[in-house]
Amino acid sequence: MSINARRAVTLDLFCKVVDNFGDIGICWRLARQLQREHGLAVRLWVDDLSSFRRLCPQVDVDKAIQCIDRVTVCHWRAQDGDFAPVDVADIVIEFFGCDIPPGYIAAMAELARLDRAPVWLNLEGLSAEEWVEGCHTLPSPHPRLPLTKYFFFPGFSANTGGLLIESDLARDRTSFLTDPSRRLEFLAGLAIPRETAQELLVSLFCYPQAPLADLFTVWQGGVEAVTCLVPEGVAVAPVVAFLSQPAVTGAARTRGKLTIRVVPFLAQPDYDRLLWACDLNFVRGEDSFVRAQLACKPFIWHIYPQDKDLHHVKLRAFLHRYAQQNEPLQQFSLAWNGALGSSALQQTWEQNWSQLRGDWRVLTENAERWNAGLLGIGDLATNLVKFARQHRSEVQQNKV
Repeated sequence: MSINARRAVTLDLFCKVVDNFGDIGICWRLARQLQREHGLAVRLWVDDLSSFRRLCPQVDVDKAIQCIDRVTVCHWRAQDGDFAPVDVADIVIEFFGCDIPPGYIAAMAELARLDRAPVWLNLEGLSAEEWVEGCHTLPSPHPRLPLTKYFFFPGFSANTGGLLIESDLARDRTSFLTDPSRRLEFLAGLAIPRETAQELLVSLFCYPQAPLADLFTVWQGGVEAVTCLVPEGVAVAPVVAFLSQPAVTGAARTRGKLTIRVVPFLAQPDYDRLLWACDLNFVRGEDSFVRAQLACKPFIWHIYPQDKDLHHVKLRAFLHRYAQQNEPLQQFSLAWNGALGSSALQQTWEQNWSQLRGDWRVLTENAERWNAGLLGIGDLATNLVKFARQHRSEVQQNKV
C-alpha cells in the first residue's frame, strides 16, 4: 500500500517502559501528534499500562485494546504471538531499540518479498552529541531478511529529526503567559495560595540521587521566599525529611524562606502548564527535559544516569550547545548531576545558587532564544512523516 494512497496511513509504535515515565511520555506525545496533525491511524504498543496511566488517566490497565484520543492503545504483553502481513502497518517504529515481536518482523519480511515492505524506523534517544548528525537516517539492513531499518534521531539541529513540538504549542503557551488570571486559576487548582504566585516558584522533577538536601538548606536560609512544587512520588525521602510527614498530595510545610508543597502527578497537558507557571523548572530524563525547553523558562536538567558516567558526556554536549557562554548555569548543572567530582571548580551550593540567581535575566533571554532556534528546524513528527513518504516514493521509483 502506498503511503500516498487515499486510505489513512497506518503506523505501529512499539514502546517498552524502562524509565517509568520518559519512554511512554515521549511515545504518547508522538502518537497523538501523528494522529492529530498528520491523520495517521496509530497503534501504540506499550508493555506497562500502569506507568502510562500516571501520564494519561484515561488508560484502563485491564484492557488489552482501547482507543484514547483516537489512538489505538495495545497492551504489549509478550514477544510471542502470531502476526500476518495484514497486521503490519505502513510505518513501523521501535522506540529506543526495543525488540519488536519476531512474528511481526516475519510478517514484515513477507510483505518485503511482495515489494510492499513497511518503512521501519528505530527512533533513538535524544542526544546533543555531534555523532548523532552523522547517524541520522542511516540504513541498517537485516542480517537474514529482506528488510532495512533506519535510525531516526531527535536532536537540536537541522541535521537531525528535531524535537516533539505540537503545532499549537507556542500559541497555547503565549495565551497562558499573557493572561495572568489563567496562571492564577491553574495554581489555585493545585491548591496553591494566591500570594504564593508572587514568590519564586519552582517545579521539581528529578531522580532520587539529586543533592536535594543541600539545595533545600540553601533555599531555607536564603533571603527570598521560594516555593517548591513537587509531584507526588518524586524525591520522596528528602521531601519527607523536610515535611516531617508523608509526601502526599496537599502536604506542605514552610521552614525559613522555603515552602515545599506536594502536588498531584499531572497528566501531560497540565504538566506543560506547570512548567509555564513556574519561574524555574528542574526536570529529568528526556520528555520533561524537552518540555522545559519549550516552556521558555530557565531550567536545570537531571540526566538519566548511565554506567561509567556516560551520561556526563551527554550532559556536557548539551550544555555546550545550550549554555556555552553561561558559566553559572554550567556550574550548577554539572554539580546537580555529580559531574564535577573533586574538581577545583567545585563550589558550595550557596555559591552555585547565588550565581545562578544573579544571572537570571541572561538565563531567561537564553531560554527564549533557544526555543526560537528549535522551532526553526521543524518538529520530529513532521520530519518523521516526511522521511517515510520520501523513502516510499524512492522505493516505488526504483521499481519502475
